[in-house]
Amino acid sequence: MGDVDQAETKFDHKPPAASRAQRLARNPEKTRAAILEAARREIAEKGLAGARVDVVARRAATNKRMIYHYFGDKDGLYLAVLEETYRHIRQAERRLDLARREPEEGLRELALFTWHYYLDHPEFLSILSTENLNHARYLRQAPGIAEMHSNFISELAGVLARGAERGVFKPDLDPVTVYMTIASLSWFHRSNRYTLSAIFRRDLQARGELDRWGDHIVATVLASVRA
Repeated sequence: MGDVDQAETKFDHKPPAASRAQRLARNPEKTRAAILEAARREIAEKGLAGARVDVVARRAATNKRMIYHYFGDKDGLYLAVLEETYRHIRQAERRLDLARREPEEGLRELALFTWHYYLDHPEFLSILSTENLNHARYLRQAPGIAEMHSNFISELAGVLARGAERGVFKPDLDPVTVYMTIASLSWFHRSNRYTLSAIFRRDLQARGELDRWGDHIVATVLASVRA
């Protein structure tokens, strides 16, 4: 029995599972992605000035040396977060496939997408607010971000042009103005929801209020472009 017990003990023993940090260390892409996600959360919560690299390292289950290896310094990390933040929304917008939609349907879907994206990604607004406080100093160092927006605006311009050709939209609409109308209506609600709820004694966070505002965005945008 003693030999059997020893054999069972020997074969039942399993090496401890690798820790998350060990798994990340063996996969550079996952390590970089984990750092970016941790940095995104830290910056969204505390802004660039308040964000700490050691907290990012702890959240990502890595160390500061790896952060500096991938991103150079804190500014480099922030710039990478900024680029990834814009890349995420632009990639999601591309999935709307505006070129294959009827013009009015495409504009409606873009307006609703933007509104719901802002609702679902409060960190997006926080990070953009941080960059506005920096007067877009970091954004100007990332030409890829401007290129992302250039492609998106070209696609929106195509929607507006097709609508004008069919007589449903006004001619010569500026796609940047149209997009800024959508974004500003969405942004204003999210950035002022607490103060306006208190002032008007109305819960602007209630589901019905959110749906109503989304419908208002669509109605306002379509009214501004219709022929």
